[in-house]
Amino acid sequence: MIINEKILNYLEKSQDFSTISIERKDKLEILSNYIRNKFSINEIIKLNFICTHNSRRSHIAQIWAAVAAEYYDISNVKTFSGGTEATAFNITAVNSMRRCGFEINVEKDGTNPVYKVSYGNSANTITAFSKVFSDKFNPSENFAAIMVCSEADEACPFVPGVDARIALPFEDPKAFDGTELESQKYDERSRQISIEMMYVFSKVK
Repeated sequence: MIINEKILNYLEKSQDFSTISIERKDKLEILSNYIRNKFSINEIIKLNFICTHNSRRSHIAQIWAAVAAEYYDISNVKTFSGGTEATAFNITAVNSMRRCGFEINVEKDGTNPVYKVSYGNSANTITAFSKVFSDKFNPSENFAAIMVCSEADEACPFVPGVDARIALPFEDPKAFDGTELESQKYDERSRQISIEMMYVFSKVK
């Protein structure tokens, strides 16, 4: 396992699964079962986290899913994210992930920056930028579409190429943008997503 020390320390507090309701666990276990089935036959596990703008929750979930897979030694996991439209990986979300221990550097600047997100060594990196879910950077077949906001779930009645579609909405921290609670609420959402992704992958083996 190659995860940096700060993130490992963060994850010590992301294994209190008692904070997850029974109803929520039922939804998370649908994703666990999908991953387990792929893992059992040694198939590549492709997870595309989809939200409307691909700016906050979908990126956070993509990143924490990759870390959870590494933590629980679930091989052949590839994580992606996309939206029904492209905007940018929101800087408040980026900074929240930095506070968790991720090293995030700008590879290409602009209105939709390309970030390199690192959680271990050079092999443990994610390229993060906003894109539509069908972008060529993302898988086109044999993947799970995880809908992390209800708006995207409603706006995307059909996602081509999927072999599973899972509704797993999270509340949007965007509601607190520009308020004194902004950083706190983004950190709370990151914590929730980290706990839930850890729960998902803890159930795979």
